[in-house]
Formats: sequence, structure tokens, C-alpha cells
Amino acid sequence: MSARTIVRAGAALVASSALIASGVSGTAGAPAGKKAPEPSPTAIGHGGAVSSVDADASRVGLEVLERDGNAADAAVATASALGVTEPYSAGIGGGGFFVYHDAETGEVSTIDGRETAPSGITQDGFIDPETGEPYPFSPELVSSGVAVGVPGTPATWEAALRDHGTWPLAKTLAPSIALAAKGFTVDETFRQQTLDNAERFAAFPDTAELFLPDGDAPKVGSRFRNPDLAKTLAHLAAHGTQGFYRGPIAEDVAATVQEPPIAAESDLPAPAGSMTVDDIAAYEVRRQAPTHSEYRGLDVYGMAPSSSGGIAVSEALNVLEGYELDGEANLAQSLHLFLEASAVAFADRAAYVGDVPDVPVETLVSQEFADSRACTIDPDQASERPVPAGDLDPGDGQCPTVENIEQPDTENISTTHLSVVDQWGNAAAYTLTIEQTGGSGITVPGRGFLLNNELTDFTAEYDPEDPNRIEPGKRPRSSMSPTIVLEDGEVRYVVGSPGGATIITTVLQVLLGRIDLGMTLPEAVAAPRASQRNTAATPAEPAFIDAYGDTLEPFGQVLEPSGDEFTSAAEIGAVAAIERDEQGRLTAAAEPERRGGGTAYVVNPSPR
Repeated sequence: MSARTIVRAGAALVASSALIASGVSGTAGAPAGKKAPEPSPTAIGHGGAVSSVDADASRVGLEVLERDGNAADAAVATASALGVTEPYSAGIGGGGFFVYHDAETGEVSTIDGRETAPSGITQDGFIDPETGEPYPFSPELVSSGVAVGVPGTPATWEAALRDHGTWPLAKTLAPSIALAAKGFTVDETFRQQTLDNAERFAAFPDTAELFLPDGDAPKVGSRFRNPDLAKTLAHLAAHGTQGFYRGPIAEDVAATVQEPPIAAESDLPAPAGSMTVDDIAAYEVRRQAPTHSEYRGLDVYGMAPSSSGGIAVSEALNVLEGYELDGEANLAQSLHLFLEASAVAFADRAAYVGDVPDVPVETLVSQEFADSRACTIDPDQASERPVPAGDLDPGDGQCPTVENIEQPDTENISTTHLSVVDQWGNAAAYTLTIEQTGGSGITVPGRGFLLNNELTDFTAEYDPEDPNRIEPGKRPRSSMSPTIVLEDGEVRYVVGSPGGATIITTVLQVLLGRIDLGMTLPEAVAAPRASQRNTAATPAEPAFIDAYGDTLEPFGQVLEPSGDEFTSAAEIGAVAAIERDEQGRLTAAAEPERRGGGTAYVVNPSPR
């Protein structure tokens, strides 16, 4: 970092500190004189609610709501705090999807802040020129410059505040600047995620210096500080997001992507990317209509492409609309139908959804199309998978199908989600990510944040018929599924999760658990999960196999462990959700155990 950059960053940090002192406490806690509530995965009450995977981040969102910030203000503040405390899942080096309900207008809108491929990427960008074969997914492609997309998170924050917020960016960033400077307490999850990535983190000196001090992951109970990130966020607070997309930070990002700063003794190839400062300066979010479908009299809204989440969740719900699901009388059949509807949705996702022109969104989320797909499902017997995709023009045919497009499942599980509802009934569902746990593993020197490896979500080998093909300026297809459900025009549920391709099935399963299977929202969030993604066997958490394996066997459903039961790979999702009932009472629910458990808060808790 140049001396001039250090001086400017320091000046910005001083300016932001003044904002903290005058407007927001910046301590990730309650306003002066009010004791911060104890972290809990469930909170019930009124006046606004926030749910996320992290207690510090949820406290930041709560503080904004207590100070009369709205759902957009609280969502941006919570997201920036998650970039501090969950740096391996989110941060300004990544992207995400933002869904918002405006209570005054009744409208639901979205912001696509997905990362984009640089203009210099080629069709063979993921092909090793020495072998002619695709780079091995891990570690070569994962930990590389060629996998880094132009970050969209800062632009998403700016757009969300401009469209819906009442606070300026500087004020929303103040708590996370203080959190990065003062530090947070390391928990077991943070330490274990660091250890899991220690080998590749060690290959990048700046990453190793930040996350592996003295060659080891930070100890549980120790305080983790990131002064470089505090300075970077302060720079954004002082200069707006143009301070990220133009100028010294953009120059540092481009240089890091083009020449990944690899340790001399490392044998990690870390292929270079082509991203330039012009690519970064050209980044724009997309504002587009949400996906919309109806289920059991509820209006379900989600993200349109470049995410496949809204389409897949809506299609699966539409397929299930014609069945009577029940948590007592026919639980086993209900779960069987959930798995079958998921397989169908994933077949159509692979065939039709990507960042390409004319994705048939309206057809894919229509009840007519879902009915043509439901007729391929046997309510008593598992299908032979992979099931083929559906014909977009079924005509008078009997369940017509088309040839499959084979899709490798490379989306990584490490992402994060937050849900917010404010005192006026506005709501935000925001899922953000840097892809792999730890992203690319590359920390921008002197800036304190990791770069994403999001371009690995493209199909590695170019196929002109594949809607998820690599092309300059394109956004890789995502499964992120931030979802807002309305009843009679008012917010009923706000739901989302991390988990790569399992996000879709996780959101779907939580909605079914709450709406159809007789569960409370906290029960639906905590329930054991399975994730059928059009594969012969269904990956499932050990608890799901123990609870339902025998009852699903007569249906021909084959379950397999979702990962080693002693690692986080066995966990499917980490939901953050909120329910608002007809009286306006809020139930905020976060994961009680997965990823170490999340935290939910309400502004005015109900007496227990």
C-alpha cells in the first residue's frame, strides 16, 4: 500500500469514527443505557426483527432497527458486519442477491449483485493449457485468479440504500468498521474453518499473515482484529462505493487477480485471471422483477436469473400444489413428494436457467408447466433419476420431456443469509457469498478482505447449448434463494440459507415444514434435512436418515450421508428466517446448531 493510500484510509477511518460517536454506537450492541440481549436462535416479539448466523452481526441489525432504521438499513449494516465476523462466507470481495418488500407500496423488488466474468475471459478459461483438460476443481481452480469474478457486494449495498434505505452508507458501515477495528471473539466454527483451509491459506502470504498468525488458526476465545478491513470499510464510508470500483482499491484488486501473490515455497499453481480496472469500473447491479408464484393462497417471491433459486423453489411448490401434504397422517409420502418435486425442478434448472437471454421464467414458474411435470411423478414410487427436463411447450402430449443437460454440482456450501423485518412491515431477504469457504483464499494485500472464487459456478467445459456457459460479462448461475412470502399483501415469511445447490431444497423444505407439515418456524428451521438434486441417491443429514430412512424405503428412496458426520459437510444449510403473524407479532428463527448456531433478535421481546 502506498503512503498516500495509508494517509487517505486513515483519514477516512477518523471520519467514520466521528460518525460512530455521533450516530451509531459501533459496538455491535444496544444503544447506550440498554443492555444487549443474550444470543438466542429464537426471538418473539414486536417492533422489528433480525436473524443471521452470527450474534455480533444480528446485534448490529437490531441496533439499526432500534434507532428507527428500516429493513434496508438494517440489512446492509448486518451484511457488512457478517463480512467482518464471517469473512470466509461473505464480504466486499463477493456478491449476492437482495429481495425487498416495501410495505407502503406493496411491491417486491430485487437486486442482482452477482459477480461477473471479466471481459478478457475466454471459453477455455478453465482449461489447463499444458494438459488441455479442465483445471482440477480443487485446489487449482478454487484458489486462483481465473476463478475471481468482479465483486458485486458494495454495489448491492449502495443500490439497496438508494432504492429503499433511510440511512447513508457511511452510517450503516460504522458498526462494522468498529467491529473490524476492535475485533470479535473467535468461536470453534471460525477456528475450524481456518484449520480446514490452512494449507491453501498458507500459500498466500497476506492471507497467512491475517488468518494464520504464527502459523496457527486463532484460538477459541481470543480476539480477532482486522485493522486493514476497518480502513477499507472506512474508505467506502468516506468515498462511497466508487471508492471500491475506482481508484486504489480497484487497482489492488485487479493486480491481485492478474498476479496472485503466491508464496515462493508454495507448489499451488494459482492460475492468473484477466480482470482489469475497467472490468471493475464497469460493474453494475441488475434491478429486475422477482419471480412470483402462488402456493396455498400465499404469494411467493424470489430471485430471477442469474439465480436459479426463485424459479426452482416456485416450480417445486407448484408441482406440490396438487397434493395434500401432512405432517402426521402421511409424513412419509409428503417427504417422498418433496424429494420428487426437487428432482424435477433441478432437471429444468439445468436445461433452461442461466445468465442468457430469454430464460423462460414465466413458463417455468407457471402452474400449467408444473402440472405437466407433476404428471411424471408417481406418488408411491421414486422416479428413475436423473429425470429428464420438461418440454416448455407440452401441448397435448403426455408429460413430454426433453434431453438432459448434465450439470456438475460445484457450488460450494459456504455462503450466508440474513432476514430482516422492520416496525413498518418492510422486509429484506439477503443472501451473500464469496463461494468456497474462504473464497479463493486470496486476500487483497493491505485491504483485509478475501476475493471470491465465484466463477467456478460456471460449467468448466464450454458448451454453446449450456445456459451456464462461460462468457465475458456473464454471471454464473447461482442457487441462492432469498425468499419473501406475502399473505394478502403483507409479509408472512422471510427465508433464506447458505449451502450451494442445497439452498434451494433447504428453503423449500423449511416452507413445507411450516406451511404443510404442522411445524412452528423454529421447528422447521431446526428439522433434519435432505437435498435431492436429480441424482440417483439423495444426500441427507445423518439425523434425517435416522428419522426417515426406514419410512422412505418403501417408496424406493435411497438416502446417502451428505458428508462425514463429524464435519460441517454433513450439515445442509443454515437458515435465517422470520415469520410475521396476522397480529404483527414476529418470530425470528436462526439455526440452533448448524455452523455453531445463529442468533435472532426482536426489538421488543414478548414476556416469556
